[in-house]
Amino acid sequence: MTTRPPTGAPPAHITSFVHHRARLTEGQQRAWDRYWPVLGRDVADIVDGTVAYDPPAWFGRVAPLVLEIGSGMGESTAALAAAAPECDHLAVEVFEPGLAQLLMRVEELGLTNLAVLRGDAVDLLRVCVPEGSLAAVRIYFPDPWPKRKHRKRRLVQPGVAALVASRLAPGGTLHLATDWYDYAVQMRTVCDGEHLLENTAGGRSGGWTPRPEWRPVTKFEQRARIEGRDVHDLVYRRRCAERTGDHAS
Repeated sequence: MTTRPPTGAPPAHITSFVHHRARLTEGQQRAWDRYWPVLGRDVADIVDGTVAYDPPAWFGRVAPLVLEIGSGMGESTAALAAAAPECDHLAVEVFEPGLAQLLMRVEELGLTNLAVLRGDAVDLLRVCVPEGSLAAVRIYFPDPWPKRKHRKRRLVQPGVAALVASRLAPGGTLHLATDWYDYAVQMRTVCDGEHLLENTAGGRSGGWTPRPEWRPVTKFEQRARIEGRDVHDLVYRRRCAERTGDHAS
């Protein structure tokens, strides 16, 4: 039986995305028709119990589990899953063409360690993902909501950081990247303030992590560079013990 955390009614939260429906290309539609019934699941169905949250059953094994929030068009998602066959990967996204494109990449690379979920990752984390069960969480280039009045919609807020940290196993990592400097500062401030997380950069480089060579450079990131926006990475680790007072155990 799959372990689930206490559910209850999860508190309402401001979503960090707007769901725009878009048509699929012919190739995307073929991949969707072929692979969605096998690899795809709706977060809403998992949250309401229609579909069980059971990664070991989905992948046919027990392995370290990596969750990506907002996989976009799946370019880096598929590459990272291919580079780490010893891990299982969950990609959560709301944009159907992006999910379909990722399914095309799954077919092209012959991946067996990647499942795709459509819907709100925050709901999934709150209701379905057990505490301490994730080896890593990745949040790459989330919507920056650049207008000041919209910044309350940004994904990385204290409540979400606390939620993500609680779902990481001790020693598990949260990796964030963005090309919007003020959002990068917000990410660092929020995650530095979460007692379960420690910045792996320590006091070096202002807390920023040098860009890992293993993180693929996507077309999106290339465009950001051309437009003059620097990309900032942050990597946090779940503490192996909670801090007491001002000291880490």
